[in-house]
Amino acid sequence: MNLDALVKSSGEWLKATGPESTIVVSTRVRLARNLAAYPFTSRANNFQKGEIEGLVCDKLQQIVPPPDYFPLANMPALDRQVLFERHLISRDMASGDGPRGVAFNTGEAISLMVNEEDHLRLQVMRSGLDLQGAWSVIDDLDNQLEGKLPYAFSEEFGYLTACPTNVGTGMRASVMLHLPALEHTRHIEQVYRALQKISLEVRGLYGEGSRASGHFYQISNQVTLGKSEPTIIKELGGVIPEIIRYENEARQAWLADTQQPLKDRIQRTRDTIATESQMTCEEAIECLSILRLATAVGEAPTLELAQLDELFIQVQQAHLQKLMGGPLDSEERNTARAQLLRQKLNIAAA
Repeated sequence: MNLDALVKSSGEWLKATGPESTIVVSTRVRLARNLAAYPFTSRANNFQKGEIEGLVCDKLQQIVPPPDYFPLANMPALDRQVLFERHLISRDMASGDGPRGVAFNTGEAISLMVNEEDHLRLQVMRSGLDLQGAWSVIDDLDNQLEGKLPYAFSEEFGYLTACPTNVGTGMRASVMLHLPALEHTRHIEQVYRALQKISLEVRGLYGEGSRASGHFYQISNQVTLGKSEPTIIKELGGVIPEIIRYENEARQAWLADTQQPLKDRIQRTRDTIATESQMTCEEAIECLSILRLATAVGEAPTLELAQLDELFIQVQQAHLQKLMGGPLDSEERNTARAQLLRQKLNIAAA
């Protein structure tokens, strides 16, 4: 698998083929695991990290089908940033040092980080709202690896992890939603407060510490200790349909609002793409967000959700430079980004 070719397409989880794809972009289930014979990554030296990487890589070859492994220690910074932008590695892992890497399959539905905060971070991503499907896949993958690797496990506490908040199941289940109408109607804060009361966490597009760029929100469980994996999946799965319903109602209200017409907002967005010679990543994501909403409510029949979701990744800094064939400074990236949007969306420059 070639990273240069990777940037020209998107993972299966961004194909907008799953349930509720007009609002739910993707579902992710992640498991944190550590090997019993080694200290946590923060305390391990490079020799120990190298042993962990070698052991895990060997066992990954026994997985059916085996994923491709990419060591990060000597990988160029731009390539590491590409992997981060595709949600295959974390920001800390991209900027870290020492033996570490990521394995993923074709379509990027399954990935494994080695020597991140924990020795292993298993991840499964699915298009749309599919918590049960993602859990089924990652449970099978985890069982395969647990039969080959000595996990750190306590009968009292469950799986032992570097961060105490992950102890127990080690599971973080999350759903990425596109909620522009709830932001427009200023109801998003009510959603925040309601979710906090039931111990669910709200993050931005790139997880912990990131802003809700482009009206994207990741909603995930906070509690991993004292709850089983099926219970976590069930509780999160019971809340998301309500948020979907609220967003759909807000979209219909926005369409019917004559004071702040949605159609005008869509046209202004098209005009912005046609006239702006330069565009920051934040500006591009905001434009794509409105066009995604327009497509979902039938106001942009020539566009497709999958096409727009792919562009959300391709306008990011590293992907853009890869697509353009080499390093670009900030001004060059802004110019290239504006041109890319017009080309991909078939919008003529004004």
